Amino acid sequence: MILSKDQTQKAIFFDVDDTLYDHLQPLRGALQKVLGLDDDFPYAEVYHRFRYYSDWLSDQEGLSAVPEAEAVERMRRRRFELTMKEFGVPLIEGQAETLQAQYLSRQFQIQPFDGAYDLIRSLMADGHLVGLITNGEGEHQRRKLEALNVFDLVPEERIFISGTLGYAKPDRQLFEHVNKQTGTDARFSYYVGDSWRNDVVGAVNAGWNVIWFNHRNALPESNHQPHHVARDYNEITRILTSELVLQ
Repeated sequence: MILSKDQTQKAIFFDVDDTLYDHLQPLRGALQKVLGLDDDFPYAEVYHRFRYYSDWLSDQEGLSAVPEAEAVERMRRRRFELTMKEFGVPLIEGQAETLQAQYLSRQFQIQPFDGAYDLIRSLMADGHLVGLITNGEGEHQRRKLEALNVFDLVPEERIFISGTLGYAKPDRQLFEHVNKQTGTDARFSYYVGDSWRNDVVGAVNAGWNVIWFNHRNALPESNHQPHHVARDYNEITRILTSELVLQ
């Protein structure tokens, strides 16, 4: 059902994992619990490679928006194995599964980034359409959003989860679906996300205005050009304030 007929209304959508909250913390906790790693281990670098292998293995496995459970579990195990081997900590049998279990349990003990909810409330108060677009299995992502109290902040009809739709980022069809459902236009739509492969590539290809939330100092992975780069929510707020006034 189309929710709005105003094609020129400004729409601002946010990614969830590592954009709305710090996705490193559940990973760090799992690695320390299972492997006993020290506080000075390069967790930020580990996280970057962990995300890389998650995306790469998903491509290798041909995982779609609604993948087979066995393929997902294989990807989840292998991303831990490949990541930790790269950092000189090869896993023994069973550790990858234990790490995944610990990582999963910690994904519901999360808090939003400072400034994230203040920005969302301000945008909505100014009359802009605000929502979320996230990849992942439907129920799993909903549990994260419940842990973050998102449903008290953003109308549920503006929350789009790939696992319930059949499209996954970076497929431009997901962004096109969001525009169609909300009655908005890509030219007046903004997307804020941390993942180059999923968020930047997907939203740029769909014709959206893109703010790359590069708070981990990652490097571009293709020739796509985000419209802006931000490293914290103060920068995101400044960019959006300027853009939404000028457009």
